[in-house]
Amino acid sequence: MATNAETVVVVTDANVLINLIRIGQLPLLGQLDGYRFLVPAEVANEITEPDQREALAGALAGGYLEQVVVDTMESLQLFAELRDVMGMGEAACLALAATRECHIASDEKKRFRRRAVELIGEERIVRTEGLLLEAIRQGHISVAQADGFKAVLAANRYSMPFQSFADLM
Repeated sequence: MATNAETVVVVTDANVLINLIRIGQLPLLGQLDGYRFLVPAEVANEITEPDQREALAGALAGGYLEQVVVDTMESLQLFAELRDVMGMGEAACLALAATRECHIASDEKKRFRRRAVELIGEERIVRTEGLLLEAIRQGHISVAQADGFKAVLAANRYSMPFQSFADLM
């Protein structure tokens, strides 16, 4: 995804953060070369379970996740429009990604995904499995580890549409 010459800025939704927390891999965000991860305050507020809030606080304190706010006239206007059709966190992510020309990390489907494709394009949307695949490519985790994470996430109602990460390599 990223080249050495560029930093890909990714606005991260709660579902991706929670998936990474569930598999104990939130620190991967700090290990991926060429990436910078942002979390809107609205998304941070959606993470309410104490252990997940603690993991999020650790990521913010560690500097591999940066909290941001929807604060420009353009992003606030888009945020307000999006709030009519989706949740606060999703609307904040999409408003920031669209107005800052960032990528977005989200596992949302249906209405959110359609609107995200309209506003930022398919190529700027990354899912949990995309981040794990990038971690494999950069040598931070193995295919076997990623397949183990895939099984844990499937047990938590997040299934990926392939048998093994080896199939994606």
